[in-house]
Amino acid sequence: MQPFLIFGLSASLAAMGELAGHERRGSLQWPARSALLGLMGAALGIRRDGDFKALDALNLAVAVFDEGAPLRDYHTVETVPSAAAKHPNSRPEALRAARGRTNTTITLRDYRAGPLFGVAVWGETSTLEAVARALGAPAYTLYLGRKSCPLSAPPGAKVVQAETPEAALADLALPPWRIAGGSLRAHTLVLDSDEGEVVHDIPLNRAQWHFAPRSVELRPVDIVVGGAQ
Repeated sequence: MQPFLIFGLSASLAAMGELAGHERRGSLQWPARSALLGLMGAALGIRRDGDFKALDALNLAVAVFDEGAPLRDYHTVETVPSAAAKHPNSRPEALRAARGRTNTTITLRDYRAGPLFGVAVWGETSTLEAVARALGAPAYTLYLGRKSCPLSAPPGAKVVQAETPEAALADLALPPWRIAGGSLRAHTLVLDSDEGEVVHDIPLNRAQWHFAPRSVELRPVDIVVGGAQ
């Protein structure tokens, strides 16, 4: 038996980071490691340029109860050709200098509507307990991705004793409106793996948004939360 910090993440909309170019911002089907560390850091009051060493040392697993429905939003971005405004002091000044010669680009933003996840964290016990307390009274607002994606329910964080992440996650307290028929099942557990799907979500430089790759295993599971086990 060992201690696990467990908590749930639900939101009306989520945007979970993926490799992105200028015209498209994609979303994974589960929250990336960098997003979870950022969320826990926000709860603790750690700024982006703060000390994440204790959080970076933690192990994470994500149970997918509902990956949410894909949703795509379209934006238009207006840019000014560099030849039109060499050294603008402000966007309005740049637009005036361009005199109608702006470029308009359609950009895409991917979201997941109505997702629900369970997170298991293990490592240094004092860190787990500190994060559990912070998630109950977070220093900063908690988001599931972008700032337009606040959580729709408290995480319900707690530290439990269990043999495995799967066993720990069976003790989750999920939002009551998400438990149909008194129980809900997670069908996939996302874990670190020596080989598998590659995602770029290990923070290298948080200020410059540089991330390293890692391999993850998408393990089929049947984790039942609420109701008869």
